[in-house]
Amino acid sequence: MSEKSKIEWTDATWNPVRGCSKVSPGCKHCYAETFAERFRGVAGHPFERGFDLRLVPSKLHDPFKWTSSKIVFVNSMSDLFHERVPDEYIMSVARIMAAANWHTYQVLTKRSERLASMLSGILRPFAAMHHIWWGVSVEDRKYGLPRVCHLRASPAAVKFLSIEPLLEDLGKVDLRGMGWVIVGGESGPGARSIEPEWVENLLMRCRELGVPFFFKQWGGVQKRRFGRMLHNRTYDEMPSLLRAEIPDSATRRRTASLLELPFAVMEDFGSRPLVKLAMVG
Repeated sequence: MSEKSKIEWTDATWNPVRGCSKVSPGCKHCYAETFAERFRGVAGHPFERGFDLRLVPSKLHDPFKWTSSKIVFVNSMSDLFHERVPDEYIMSVARIMAAANWHTYQVLTKRSERLASMLSGILRPFAAMHHIWWGVSVEDRKYGLPRVCHLRASPAAVKFLSIEPLLEDLGKVDLRGMGWVIVGGESGPGARSIEPEWVENLLMRCRELGVPFFFKQWGGVQKRRFGRMLHNRTYDEMPSLLRAEIPDSATRRRTASLLELPFAVMEDFGSRPLVKLAMVG
C-alpha cells in the first residue's frame, strides 16, 4: 500500500492481494511483475514470494487508517478478480470499500467476465455505490473489446476503461455507458509503440459521448522523454467525485471493528488489535 501514488490518475494504492498471472498481450511487460520479482527471496519483504498470487488479509483495514479522503487504486499489484481469489475474499474487500465510503475506489481487472457475473450477483449491492468505480483494462480489439462489452452489461453505476498499454487502433469502439476513459502507451524496457492516430480516435469517441478523457502518457523506454502532452496540453478529466467527510480515528476504529470478515486480520491502530482470526496464506 502507498498513501501517495505516482500513478497520475489516483492518490493512493491498496493491495489486499499481491501477485497475478498473465492472461493477454497487455500483460507481456507487466510493471507489477517486474517490480515484484526483483525482491523474490528477500526475507521479510512484501514481495518475498515474487509475483506469486497471495492474499494479504493484514491489509484489509488499511483504508480506515488514512487520515484524509483519497482516490484509491485497488490492487495495483494484482487483480482482485483473479480466478484463485475466493468470492468471500472479494466480498471482504467490497465490504471495506462500502464501509470506508469517504474514499473513492478504482477497481480494475482483466477478468471482465467474473467481474460482470459478480456485479450482477453477490456484489450487486456494491455495484450501485458511486464511490466505487469498476473498470476493465483494454489493450487491443481481440482481448480488450470483449471486456468493454462485459463491463457495459454489468449494473455498475460508475464504469471506466484503462486503455493502457494501447497496442493498436481500436476503431469505432463503443463507449456507451462508460463514465471515464484512461489512455496510455506502454513504458519501460521493450515498450511497444503507440500511434497518435489511435489516441486521437479515442479522444474523438469520448467527445462524441461526453466521456471524461484522461491521457496518461506516450510511454516508451524513457517515458519522461515523451511526456503526456496531447495538443500541447494535458488531459486530466475524471468523473465527478463524491467527497464524504472523513470520520475521526475513534469512529473509524469502531466502524472497522464492527465488520465481520471471514478472513484473517490482525490490525493495529497504534494501541490494540481490532480482530484476531486465523491467517490465510
